[in-house]
Amino acid sequence: MTDREDKAETARNRRRWITMGEVLAVAAVSISGLTLWNSYTERQDVRVEKAGEAAKANVANRTLLLKATADRSAARLDLAPLRGEQSIQGQTVAFPSALGVAAVDTTGEARIETGWFHDALVRARKAAGMPAETRGDERLPVLLTTRYLADGVVMTDRAIYDIGYATDTAFLSGTDVRLRGLSLVARVKADGVKRLDTLWAGKAR
Repeated sequence: MTDREDKAETARNRRRWITMGEVLAVAAVSISGLTLWNSYTERQDVRVEKAGEAAKANVANRTLLLKATADRSAARLDLAPLRGEQSIQGQTVAFPSALGVAAVDTTGEARIETGWFHDALVRARKAAGMPAETRGDERLPVLLTTRYLADGVVMTDRAIYDIGYATDTAFLSGTDVRLRGLSLVARVKADGVKRLDTLWAGKAR
């Protein structure tokens, strides 16, 4: 090999090594960029996940679900939120139109009393041919509009609940209605009276 050929070969080898070095450099930069991007997207995913969890927790904290406790006489249900951090400020209890009972407003002391609807319910059951005495629990749908505090914010919840009750008869006192409890049927966005009446019509057959 002549000196010229040797120099040419050396130059080719040098160019080959330079090209290889450039490829390695570009690969290193690409890997570094991908690593940074993966790290960034992972952090973003964590933030989004935490934000979603916080949003769900906030919705749960502000969603009202009531529990009911009957007194000894079974003539009254005391209502309270399942979440202790919530506080009921007032309620409006609306009954099916067929009963002809006016809605009842309460303030602070959330409750349902048989005196509000006892006679009307007994008459409606009789008119519908329902038995005077029940073997199990019957259900009376009511619309509860509840104003309550959650996280320091005044909220309003509109929902239809079933009042669980039982009836029996006595020779002198007539039909007695005893309250059992309360169960959620559905939340409503509008006034809900039409749906309430439909539910009652289905039960009073």
